[in-house]
Amino acid sequence: MSDEKKLTLSGRTLGVNKGVETGQVRQSFSHGRSKAVVVERKKKRVLTKGETPAAPQTGPAQKQKTYVPKRPASDAGQSLTNAEQETRMKALEDANRRAEEEKRRAEEEAERRAKEDAERKKREAAEAAAQEAAAHDDEADARKRAEEDAKRKAGLEAKRKAEAEAEKKAADELKVREKAEAEARKKADLEARTVQLKKASEARQATTTEQDEEGRRRGGKRTKKAGVPAQQERPARGRGRGDDRRSGRLTLNRALEGEEARQRSLAAYKRAQAKKRGNHGMDANNQPKQAREVTIPEAITVQELANRMAEKATSVIKTLMGIGVMATINQTLDQDTAELVVTEFGHAPKRVSAADVEIGMVGEADAAEDLLPRAPIVTVMGHVDHGKTSLLDALRKADVVSGEAGGITQHIGAYQVDVGNQKITFLDTPGHAAFTQMRARGASVTDIVVLVVAADDGVMPQTIEAINHSKAAGVPMIVAINKMDKPAANPDHVRQELLQHEVVVETFSGDTQEVEVSAKTGAGLDKLKEAIALQAEILELKANPNRSAEGVVVEAELDKGRGPVATVLVQRGTLRVGDIFVAGPEWGRVRALVNDRGQQVKEAGPSQPVEVLGANGTPGAGDEFAVVENEARAREVTAYRQDLMRDKRHAAAAAPKTLESIFSQMKENEGLMQFDVVVKGDVQGSVEAITQALAKAGNEDIQCRVIHGAVGGITETDIALAQASGALVIGFNVRPNKQARDLAEAEGITIKYYSVIYNLIDDVKAAMAGELGPEFKENVVGRAEIRDAFQAGKAGKAAGCFVVEGNIRRDCKARILRDDVIIYEGEIDNLRRFKDDVKEVHSGQECGLTFENYHDFKAGDVLEVYELEEIQRTL
Repeated sequence: MSDEKKLTLSGRTLGVNKGVETGQVRQSFSHGRSKAVVVERKKKRVLTKGETPAAPQTGPAQKQKTYVPKRPASDAGQSLTNAEQETRMKALEDANRRAEEEKRRAEEEAERRAKEDAERKKREAAEAAAQEAAAHDDEADARKRAEEDAKRKAGLEAKRKAEAEAEKKAADELKVREKAEAEARKKADLEARTVQLKKASEARQATTTEQDEEGRRRGGKRTKKAGVPAQQERPARGRGRGDDRRSGRLTLNRALEGEEARQRSLAAYKRAQAKKRGNHGMDANNQPKQAREVTIPEAITVQELANRMAEKATSVIKTLMGIGVMATINQTLDQDTAELVVTEFGHAPKRVSAADVEIGMVGEADAAEDLLPRAPIVTVMGHVDHGKTSLLDALRKADVVSGEAGGITQHIGAYQVDVGNQKITFLDTPGHAAFTQMRARGASVTDIVVLVVAADDGVMPQTIEAINHSKAAGVPMIVAINKMDKPAANPDHVRQELLQHEVVVETFSGDTQEVEVSAKTGAGLDKLKEAIALQAEILELKANPNRSAEGVVVEAELDKGRGPVATVLVQRGTLRVGDIFVAGPEWGRVRALVNDRGQQVKEAGPSQPVEVLGANGTPGAGDEFAVVENEARAREVTAYRQDLMRDKRHAAAAAPKTLESIFSQMKENEGLMQFDVVVKGDVQGSVEAITQALAKAGNEDIQCRVIHGAVGGITETDIALAQASGALVIGFNVRPNKQARDLAEAEGITIKYYSVIYNLIDDVKAAMAGELGPEFKENVVGRAEIRDAFQAGKAGKAAGCFVVEGNIRRDCKARILRDDVIIYEGEIDNLRRFKDDVKEVHSGQECGLTFENYHDFKAGDVLEVYELEEIQRTL
């Protein structure tokens, strides 16, 4: 079988002679499928000149004759081989077998379901009978059986659900199998169609071969040169006839639908349209560019800049390279570079800043016809304990001093007093030196300053500060000389002292009004009211109440029950419940307004102080207060302000950038001790005042550092911070919660509580002095000259000295100097006068002595004896 291939067909053995060439051709189909097909081709005999064809041989011995078997009648219509018929028959048998198996499985499933239904009905009937039998039992047993029945029914229901899911799963598997079988059948049909097309192609090839043979027998012009294969010349003949074989290999689509109808793609159509427009001079790139107004923020990426200009990012990068800037598409450009790029592209740049979000927060100036008279805002200033709050109490006929710790004002109080037919708003500022910043805030929002000076004390340091604040704010001043009821009162002395600070009162032909009053007896209060009313009339104070409210935060605190509470002084406009406001870095919606008498009001007009509830955080005292149109605007402004504050903190933390600043800071902090404290207060102003006072409480050896200061009670976070930094916790008018108190006791953290700022500062100073420890002062007792050094037995080397000044005592410390350089400092071991041990040797006498663990002295050295005196440190 190496030379001949045998084929068994209808019980006969056929031999393929050598005149037939065989080969394999691989056919390709759609979806990447292919198949190898055996192709047979009979060699054609080429006749040369003078040669005649051989006569056909007969008999069984002929070998060159090719036997073409006849197909059975059953195969005539299908044109299929035996192998393909066997494959198809096998597939059909498998399909029939699977159909029978599925039918049998379905019958078994139906029988099983019928049995289960019968069993279920039987069980249910039995259960019903059991329930009827147990109906006469007691109530407890009936309830128990009902619960068991419910459980059993739940189990049956779950079982039925499981069976339904199993049936659904079996049906899904059956569908999958049917789909697979359908695909197999489709594939078999496709393969059969392919074989049929192959047979048709071979038939056409055989027909062509017979036509060629017929043409040669007829003496046509198709005679070819010897040795040229027939398959090489067929394309040439076909090319002359327009044969479809020239178009390439035969595909399934061609065989079924004829020539493939290739449809033009959408991209090709667009390219053709663009090309057509270009030919007609309508290219979009040649159209004139539209100049735009490009908004440029402080920082913008290349991609965003290109989008705003409607340009390609690559063009922007090329332009940046042209001006010497190497940038990527995601790199950030500064405002100047972006403006240069926008100008290069022919657009109009418009520079904006992040601070532009605050534009419009402060409204425009009001028209003169919209202004209405308003109450004057009067700030009461003066030295501590000169009677500012007492004077205000006498005006408003209330008792506020008794509510302040230590009889001094700790906060800025805002009150509105009815004086005749007119209202006056008073701001009572603390007079203590620690509240300088708070007094400065009071002077910045006031119209008139009432300077209270005690007639028995005169002008004091805080009085001078109040004068400077009022002058800096450009506010008119009224001097109230208080405590005129005291025997030591001397108002003329007060007037003369005011002259030293350029305050000339009307008594001395000046322009500053002065009134002698007594807050205790009420004398002179009417004159003070008249003076305030006269000054307010001169100022002609007006405001527009028919607009959005604007003002300033006088004080802020965190109330445990009400949340953040801000004391606001409305300067113009009207503040109403429900308004959305911005106060410094915080915003909120007005939930309630409380006046100075503790009454809730619906609105507050110009010059009226109210407490505002509803902020989402505690603003700072002195922050601007304004009403905005919506929450989005409020969030935008507060986000910008919070970012600005955060950047300032980061810049302050990273301040030392140069070597000079780093070295100077190291030199300043060298040997400087830090006393850390955590301050929690009831209001923001108190926390700021305490922080400023403690910052000034140190000296060149120790400084007090407030590592955290905030409004509110003492929490566990404060205790944890104090534990980590070893700080002292200070509570000013606040107390810790239970968790913080337990944690402080467990960790040994000290918490100090204060309500008067005097005591707080004094105690911190004492603690800082104790942290430094006692100071020692050195007192030199005597000096001696070492004249000889000699051996002294077991004691080692001894020094023979002559006392030149003072006394040499054994209980004092000693140092040895050589050429004014200290070479030893320690204790005296033995001191002798001749052979006797003595405790003291006076000036002009000789002595011998030894030192502890030191023998390297020699003649000519100087002995100095001194003692240390302990001195208690103070700040």
